[in-house]
This record gives sequence, C-alpha cells and structure tokens, in this order.
Amino acid sequence: MIPSPDLGGETVRTRPMRVAAVGDLHVMASHTAPYREMFIQIGHEADVVCLCGDLTNHGRLDEAHVLAEDLRACPIPVIAVLGNHDYECGQAEEVSRILREAGARVLDGDAVEIAGVGFAGAKGFVGGFGRAMLSSFGEDAIKTFVQASVDENLKLETALRTLRTEKTVVVLHYSPIPETLVGEPEQIYCFLGSSRLAETVDRFEGVHTVLHGHAHRGSPEGRTPRGVTVRNVAQMVNREAVGKPWIVFEV
Repeated sequence: MIPSPDLGGETVRTRPMRVAAVGDLHVMASHTAPYREMFIQIGHEADVVCLCGDLTNHGRLDEAHVLAEDLRACPIPVIAVLGNHDYECGQAEEVSRILREAGARVLDGDAVEIAGVGFAGAKGFVGGFGRAMLSSFGEDAIKTFVQASVDENLKLETALRTLRTEKTVVVLHYSPIPETLVGEPEQIYCFLGSSRLAETVDRFEGVHTVLHGHAHRGSPEGRTPRGVTVRNVAQMVNREAVGKPWIVFEV
C-alpha cells in the first residue's frame, strides 16, 4: 500500500471527505494548460481528486508532460488510474512516471489511504456483463483476451486486500456494471467493462463508491448487485449531469 500523504494536517477525519472525480481528459500535446484552472477550482471544493483514466489522448510523453504541469497547480492529493488511450503508444510506464513526478498517485493494483479513507485503483478491462460475459473457451486468442480481463481484476482484488479502512473508494477506467453505460450502443457494452469487476467489489466490505470513465455517452450512476454506488465520471457525462467536467461527493 502506498503511504498516505498529509491532508492539511488531518490524520483522523472529523467530517466527511469531499472527493472530486473526473475521467477522460484526453490531453493533447497542442493544448496549453487545458485543466490548470479546473484543478485550482477543484482544490477549493474537494479534499481529494480522482482521475479515472484516458488522461492523455494517445499515451504520448509530450501529452503527459502537459498534464503534469497542470497537476502541479492542484493543491490537494491526486489519485489516478490510466485508461486505454494512455496505453496507445506503448509508453504507459513512462506516462505514469511523469504524472507521479508531478505529485499524482497513479494506482495500478495499488492502494493509498488518505485521512482514514482508502483508495484502491486499477484500470480494469473489457469482457462483457452477466450471462453475456466472454468466457475462456475456444481459440488461444480468446483465452488470452479473457486472461487479460482476469489479470486486471486480480489487480483490483490485490489493492482492496491491502486496505483496512472503514470506507473505500474504487478508482477504475472501465465500468463494472452495464447501468452506467446506458446511452452507449448496446453492441459495444462488452468493450466498455466487465462484470468481473463488480463481483470483486462486492466481495469486500466497506466499498463506498466505485468510479469509472470510458463511456462518454453513458449514464452517471448505477449500483453493483450488492448495492454499491457506481459513478461514471467521464467529463462528458459530468457536463451533462452537473454542468461542469467534475463531480464532488462525500465519503
């Protein structure tokens, strides 16, 4: 588990934590301080901000550097996971390094505790939902594909097992449920997430909220089978729901 940073001197929470969340920033190298003002404003509204993947547009290092400069203006802890776009150029580890050097806690099967609240993060992966979830049967290519989904799910499980907090926020890029995908074409649901993630979340007590992005035209909220709140915080969804790129909720 990643050590907890100081949160304004608080080691024990005396009030609910305010968590801001946004995904799918898609920063490009040609952008100039695209989210600097957003991070400054979030710092006035929240105690922690979670970034739910697709932070860059093509996973290029120059894109990561643009975002890193904006992150340095953020006065509160930043929790992040990568998304599929951040893997496009095969430099995901370097993208993570650049963002970490700017102060972000980039989680990939890791967890961090901040002022008594746990944050468990992993990218997640595709695979489908319920009875339509792809199984490991047939060609080797299918088995490899399903194993990638299983491996990402194991990362989430590992992160959750390290926490002993009363409340936990799960940070993903892919969705654990189909309800937050409503608005996307049903034919592509299987490429937007997997029920495996919800199954893992529901095995752990204390998960307060699950955050994800990726589904730009999806719906803002749903629940896992056990009733854990799931929020689609892609900035496009947030803009439609609350009129700005990020949301803030209490834990």
